[in-house]
Amino acid sequence: MAQGLFITGFSVAEVLSIQSKAKQMLLEGKTVISWGDSGTSVTKQLPMTVKETLDECAHALRVLDPATYGPRRRVAQSSVGYIPK
Repeated sequence: MAQGLFITGFSVAEVLSIQSKAKQMLLEGKTVISWGDSGTSVTKQLPMTVKETLDECAHALRVLDPATYGPRRRVAQSSVGYIPK
């Protein structure tokens, strides 16, 4: 489940760029991505699987631009144990 790693400090364009690179890595069979933002001279190596990266990107896009990418998904679970008669 996504943790919101690409929400704070990232624009929609940056998240789309990360998503594009992750898709490229998936097609190439790579599982670790490096992403750098030369505008702020920051380089990060994210030891995430491609699936985790794509999940994080999808989550961030829903939070950053819900009108375009849909509202955040909510997951709920409930259970009822044994109830005697």
